[in-house]
Amino acid sequence: MKQKSKTPMPPSLLESLVGYNLKRAYVIIENDFRATLSEFAMSPRVFSALTLIAQVPNLTQSDLSRRLGIERSGLVAIVDELEGNGYVRRVPVPRDRRVQALCPTPDGLTLYREAVRLVRAHEDRVLTMLGTEERAQLIGLLQKIRQCEQGDTA
Repeated sequence: MKQKSKTPMPPSLLESLVGYNLKRAYVIIENDFRATLSEFAMSPRVFSALTLIAQVPNLTQSDLSRRLGIERSGLVAIVDELEGNGYVRRVPVPRDRRVQALCPTPDGLTLYREAVRLVRAHEDRVLTMLGTEERAQLIGLLQKIRQCEQGDTA
């Protein structure tokens, strides 16, 4: 029996669309990210929250939700998870007792440092085909897109 020859598929319109390519790239990066941090059961959102809390001591939940671009109600579950695992604590803000600031615990800082090390290795792995300048350019272009959402196109 003769096998049919496989002819290359013509390029799809999808391949020319930014959104399609971003989504496909995101799926690859997110899957590897989740596998990389699976021992900590840490999602990208939880990693992002812990990173900002570790880098900006006494960040309020409102500021954190703004920086992450997520609703405050969605942030509560993330902060509860971090607090429940002993990585973050809520502390009253002296100038406004209705507001709570977020501080990393010593365990939270240890986890943060290890997670950053693993995430950097993850990015090196999934972006191995890009040189240093290409990675910087990619980050710059993605940040430019994000600035449009914020109304700052400069």
